[in-house]
Amino acid sequence: MFSIQMQVRDYECDLQGVVNNANYMHYFEHARHQYLHDLGINFADYTAQQIHLMLVRAELDFKASLRPNDEFTVTVTMERESRIKYAFVQTIIRNEDQKVMCVGRNIGVALNPNGRPVVFEPFEAVLEEAIK
Repeated sequence: MFSIQMQVRDYECDLQGVVNNANYMHYFEHARHQYLHDLGINFADYTAQQIHLMLVRAELDFKASLRPNDEFTVTVTMERESRIKYAFVQTIIRNEDQKVMCVGRNIGVALNPNGRPVVFEPFEAVLEEAIK
């Protein structure tokens, strides 16, 4: 399981003094990108090859609200959703008390130069390694 430490910045909060719901997607995205980077998957390199990694579905379950300066951990694991879809299962946990704040399941695909979803071999290698 991959994890990354983050901290809420004041400008991410709304008038109620809690993190605006849209920012949870930013947290998840940053964690996914860092996870993939650590696996050696470079978005810019694949884009130059006209392979586009995209989300096709995002599911978020909000459990509690983060507040300014909260420190938190975002975890990422990957699962097969179908032959060509990959699920990133993610959780945001407040460090202070280990409370789960948000859970996400974000479904991604790889599109070939023709815009068609394809099996993405680097993800296949990750899934194979996870099974071992």
